Amino acid sequence: MTDLRYPIGKFDWNSEFTPAQVKEAIKIIELAPAALRKAIEGLSPQQLETNYRPGGWTVRQVVNHVPDSHLNAYIRCKLAVTEEKPTIRPYYEDRWAELQDGRNGKIETSLDLLENLHSRWVIFLRSLSDADYNKSYVHPDIGELKLGTTIADYSWHGRHHTAQITSLRERMGW
Repeated sequence: MTDLRYPIGKFDWNSEFTPAQVKEAIKIIELAPAALRKAIEGLSPQQLETNYRPGGWTVRQVVNHVPDSHLNAYIRCKLAVTEEKPTIRPYYEDRWAELQDGRNGKIETSLDLLENLHSRWVIFLRSLSDADYNKSYVHPDIGELKLGTTIADYSWHGRHHTAQITSLRERMGW
């Protein structure tokens, strides 16, 4: 049985990513907003309030979470390029998902935000050199993270949450 929390598997933090793999991850980041939009296309208000798994977030919370997370990632990437190993501030994504905008925010607002954010983020990411992928920041709970790893992680992250929704749709016959 597939793990409903991780329908595409967990991200491998121990992998080293080549410049070619990072460039491929950037392409996936570019396509992520359209993939998420397609995943929720045609869902009713009731379906948006369905938990993607028992004990998990609703579809609405998942969609509203993605731009929250990717905004943080965008800033982390810029900090890694403009500062020398900055220490970033983590955030409690579970608490953010329970706030009013996470629980009840308009899906269209989050999708528009994600599209516009990714438009800027991809311009920035494509401007980087291969050497820039080795720049890093420090996450207080995880340690030092290379920019290339972060880019690969957020490529995974968009696909991960999209798959949570598409796998729910498959299970429910939507």
